[in-house]
Amino acid sequence: MTVLTGARQTGKTSTFLHLFPNYGFVSLDLPTEAEQAEKEPERFLQRHPPPVIIDEVQYAPGLFRHLKVAVDAQRTRSGQFLLTGSQKFILMKGVSESLAGRADIVELETLSFAEIREALPSTELETSIVRGGFPELCANPDIDSVAFYNSYIATYLERDVRALANVGSLRDFERFLRACALRSANLLNKADLARDVGIAPSTANQWLSILETSGQVVLLEPWFSNRTKSIVKSPKLYLADSGLLCALLNIRSKKALLQSPAAGAVWETFVFGQLRNRERRAGRSRGLFFWRDRTREVDFVVDTGGRLELFEAKWTEIPDIGDTVNLDFLRNRIGKSRLAAAGVVSRTPNSFPFPNSFRALPVTELG
Repeated sequence: MTVLTGARQTGKTSTFLHLFPNYGFVSLDLPTEAEQAEKEPERFLQRHPPPVIIDEVQYAPGLFRHLKVAVDAQRTRSGQFLLTGSQKFILMKGVSESLAGRADIVELETLSFAEIREALPSTELETSIVRGGFPELCANPDIDSVAFYNSYIATYLERDVRALANVGSLRDFERFLRACALRSANLLNKADLARDVGIAPSTANQWLSILETSGQVVLLEPWFSNRTKSIVKSPKLYLADSGLLCALLNIRSKKALLQSPAAGAVWETFVFGQLRNRERRAGRSRGLFFWRDRTREVDFVVDTGGRLELFEAKWTEIPDIGDTVNLDFLRNRIGKSRLAAAGVVSRTPNSFPFPNSFRALPVTELG
């Protein structure tokens, strides 16, 4: 059994339908199907025998126990049930309680810039940042991205937020989401976030958890070792997709991005997404961090078994040696022998070296 999870509109259903065209298909987005799957799971499985794709399975948590029975009855036949779900908390609760050891979990994210360029080689970098990596926007350039994200946010609030928690005011939650967007690529301060939105700190904590479990935001933890402990204990907050971030910041075009005072934070968020994609494909989902002490910060630290890669994200098209100051500082702290690679990721079209052995890197070289 395979469980494909991720935020809404990341292509989970389309991926399974493309890879397994001969499988049956049923979506629990349909209330009648979800009701039968929850209340009459045996009859539901009789109507939809394996091999079958069950879409948005989190809407029928009672189904998981019966899937376990069906899988155990045919342990020699793998991949008979393919499940998708966009509400990771409910989904993973059902998997851990009923399908432990029986399901392979795969998380699908929005497309990376390398994936978009592979399909659409003429895509401009800044345009890709603003439109984001949702497959539907990439597959159809004629779709109005503003309308897409307005609809996406409304659907997310009405479907996922209401299902995940008893949120009294969806308007307040939307304001909370937009406040998180304003803080993307910054240290998370829950007290400030709660105060600015006008909610209790406990509510901010709960709502942040909702954004995490539904794949809308990601928290990046600080890196430290015995030799160089990070004084900062708070994580950094990032929106999961640069297109959604731009929509929430009202950045609707390449021109608007180039003129925005938030361009640096958007760029760092975008680079973070590319690194996350790279690390996930390499099977290193827990190796990405940032480093910070009282006065200095290195945006990204990739820990590969003790060897480190260090990256700074700079919005400029022409980075210079001044952009490597913090890289050099951390390199001296950890020792050159531990450094696998280091560079400044910018909008430069071509890679080139700095005199201190660091490199300027286009984002395409991260893949």
